[in-house]
Amino acid sequence: MAEKSFRLDIISPDRIFYTNDVTMVEYNTVDGEVGVYAEHIPMTQIIASGRLIVTEESGQKTAALLSGFVEITGEKVTILAEAVEWPQDIDVPRAQKARDCALDILRNTEDERETAKAEAALARALVRLDIAGADTE
Repeated sequence: MAEKSFRLDIISPDRIFYTNDVTMVEYNTVDGEVGVYAEHIPMTQIIASGRLIVTEESGQKTAALLSGFVEITGEKVTILAEAVEWPQDIDVPRAQKARDCALDILRNTEDERETAKAEAALARALVRLDIAGADTE
């Protein structure tokens, strides 16, 4: 018997990134990792940067999901993403440069605000590099 499916819409500021029926979606929130199946209880969540795994009947797809919000209703899940990228669309040299820049700022600043911004930039860069299968060191 096939698993129940639900509609998943992923929207970024510049496009509709993904829309399809899926059997599960997994992502990170500020409270930890979440997996959503059909008929999940309604809720909203704040997304943290991390791996997005979309499970369709034909298999899984993985993307880099870089913060946003999610709304879960009885019939569908809508993710409003700050940024989201498939592995083949990630600019690895740019992500490596962002990682290096963030690390440099973290080593050389004591300003709390700059530190917080650099930590967020580092997290996004590391997610991109991980999803792209690039060296994260």
